[in-house]
Amino acid sequence: MSNQGSWPQAPNWGSGGAPDQPAWGAPSAPVAQPPGSLPTYPAANQAFPPEAPPGMYLDPSSGLLLPSGTQLASSARRIGAYFLSIPLVIITLGIGYVIWGAIVWGRGQTPALQVLGMRCWRPETGRVAGWWWMALRETIGRLVEGIFGFVTLLLSFILMLATREHRCLHDMVAGTVVLYDPQRALNGRASPAS
Repeated sequence: MSNQGSWPQAPNWGSGGAPDQPAWGAPSAPVAQPPGSLPTYPAANQAFPPEAPPGMYLDPSSGLLLPSGTQLASSARRIGAYFLSIPLVIITLGIGYVIWGAIVWGRGQTPALQVLGMRCWRPETGRVAGWWWMALRETIGRLVEGIFGFVTLLLSFILMLATREHRCLHDMVAGTVVLYDPQRALNGRASPAS
């Protein structure tokens, strides 16, 4: 029988259609890629990007997984913390600031960060920076920032303004980002021995 004058028959998608096509919604077999070829994108039925674990969310501006109830500290808030530390050092006569800092490092904070409700977060571990990470950030990181005086301080400031994560040089040394935690969602999330 000829098909002249009749509509072409639509493929039967529910049963797989053509022999080389899987049924609608069925997982497709992986296609072998030749060496050196570009990567393929995930299938339409896979989640992309992956869903955030419970209690976390994907921050669209930085691309980081952050705890719910927090947000990446803005550049203005970071600048405020820098300038707040100056009167805090003066009021506590310097030594009080150092002692205060050594106490709050275990909670991922410096005195100025504590006053402004911010904490240092380590995205690689998904935890608040512990005492040793804060010690690295505040000693070696600050030493790196001050190594060439004004030039490295200016570079650190520019990096904080230009990077998506608002990281200064001392944040890059310790692998931290600064989060604003107005609801104190990060209380109890510090690394026990780090």
